[in-house]
Amino acid sequence: MKEGNVTHSTFTIERILPASKERSFAAWANADSKRRWFACHDDWKTVEFNLDFKVGGKESNLVVTPSGGRHVFDATFYDIVPNERIVYAFGMYVNDIRISVSLVTVLFESPLEGRTKMTFTEQIVLFKEPGSKTEFSTEEEVRGRVEGTNAGFDRLVKDLS
Repeated sequence: MKEGNVTHSTFTIERILPASKERSFAAWANADSKRRWFACHDDWKTVEFNLDFKVGGKESNLVVTPSGGRHVFDATFYDIVPNERIVYAFGMYVNDIRISVSLVTVLFESPLEGRTKMTFTEQIVLFKEPGSKTEFSTEEEVRGRVEGTNAGFDRLVKDLS
């Protein structure tokens, strides 16, 4: 849905993780673990990472691209049910320009002994920079977000293996 300089989209990713719900959930809750798998690109360097995993707590991540671009993830946790659910909202900034705000729900289920089905749903509000003459492609923006999220989940699977 487009409304002027704002576009909405939603995507869901399901993954079977090679660990129990407790270990899978802990990979999100533990700062050292989350920092290891959270990056969306191998060649992006994490400059700052902070995680205060509690309702009302914050998570922030500043990465720099090989070309010097700065990407900031700034989140607040709104609901945490240990080993079951995480709900958080985050803003994404590129070179100090807010490009999106999202609401994320992560669910953890145990379909098989020792494995966990993780369902990640992101509802995104994408912003077009005011005055920009560049055509805004929701599909391209969402495809990039899905690819980056999947890359992080690939690392999460390796980290849990």
